[in-house]
Amino acid sequence: MFTKAFIPLLAVTLAVSGAPQITKRASCSNGRTASDERCCVWYDVLDDIQGASGLFEGGQCGEEAHESLRLTFHDAIGISSTQGGGGADGSIMAHSDIELAYGENVGVDEIVELQRPIALRHNVSFGDFIQFAGAVGVSNCLGGPRLQFLAGRSNDSQPSPDGLVPGPGDSVDDILARMADAGFSANEVVDLLASHSVAAQDHLDATIAGSPLDSTPSAFDAQFFVETLLNGTAFPGNGSNFGEAKSPLPGEFRILSDSLIARDSRTACEWQSFVTDQARMVTQFEAVMAKMALLGQDASKLVDCSEVIPQPKAAAATVAVLPAGKTMEDIEASCAETPFPTLSAASGSETSIAPVSS
Repeated sequence: MFTKAFIPLLAVTLAVSGAPQITKRASCSNGRTASDERCCVWYDVLDDIQGASGLFEGGQCGEEAHESLRLTFHDAIGISSTQGGGGADGSIMAHSDIELAYGENVGVDEIVELQRPIALRHNVSFGDFIQFAGAVGVSNCLGGPRLQFLAGRSNDSQPSPDGLVPGPGDSVDDILARMADAGFSANEVVDLLASHSVAAQDHLDATIAGSPLDSTPSAFDAQFFVETLLNGTAFPGNGSNFGEAKSPLPGEFRILSDSLIARDSRTACEWQSFVTDQARMVTQFEAVMAKMALLGQDASKLVDCSEVIPQPKAAAATVAVLPAGKTMEDIEASCAETPFPTLSAASGSETSIAPVSS
């Protein structure tokens, strides 16, 4: 009797324990849900910055998106094993009166002052907002990454020491040493520089503000990695400036440190690897940005709100091309281990690059 009665009871028990666990999601604004209620505020922030009159003007991959991505680095890299600093803690915004006076933070003040009132309006920490805005901004770029976003950073920070942000005129030795001090390998330095595929300069040569670093500044593609290896022929603006190298294309600006890293034996092969593999470029960038966003932070005390970050549109091309008017003879291949891939050339007259509008 006992055995016969127990069998169906056991079956019911197994059925219940084997059923899929249903996790209740938090209800957020406009009918949206989140895995954690602490993520709901970020949907509101998203609506704000992606709105037609918001920071990114309806989801554009323009100057504010580029500068927001840049700001994630300038805030987070402010940490050193010997000099201190809090890393990705928002100190560049909280202590802007100090950190924005540092030489390598020239020009960052504009995006800091655009972002600050939004963070205050939504009562989120500066450290969180900087990382969130950078992730959303780059998601607006064609082929961009979908970056991890962890929220919950404190608004309690101290000013970062001066001299921790690598500069455009620094040597490769100095840049790799500074980045190693913050925990990054030589290859990871190259991975981070994928951000320059959607970048422009304003202050190295103010006479040509908005000049892009590659021919497709609204696309997170591999053009930056091939165009930086083209033989430089002229300065696009008023002549040689500190931190500038000759550019291969009219209207395109080349940062000296980018040019040097692209040709250095320690970094050249990682650089070249992205020329024909945009998907790997994105994957590597997502990984190194996740690492950077946690500098000075304890991940166990943060909540994963990555689901709020928009899904970027797919890349138009996975392999870079030579700009119109250029040939393989213009490439200064620098990876000794692997031959440079043969690339096709874009059709048409010589490529000329228009500035990024503000």
